[in-house]
Amino acid sequence: MSQKQLKKTDFAENNEKQFQIEFKTNEIGEGINLIVQKLNENGEYEMLQAPVRRLNDSIFVVWDHPFDGRILFDQ
Repeated sequence: MSQKQLKKTDFAENNEKQFQIEFKTNEIGEGINLIVQKLNENGEYEMLQAPVRRLNDSIFVVWDHPFDGRILFDQ
């Protein structure tokens, strides 16, 4: 599996007062087997069940606050 790091600063607030980060399908594929992990205070990754939304050629990972972490995906 491939991965991309997420940084708090990469997230943008949307109209619903949630935070999202956008990826293009050519970066991470269709996102079918997308795994979102948050980096906790112990420096370990924990899996999240973050909503994933798709629009046109974009995939959005949404959460109630920005976080450092990573996404794992099939490439």
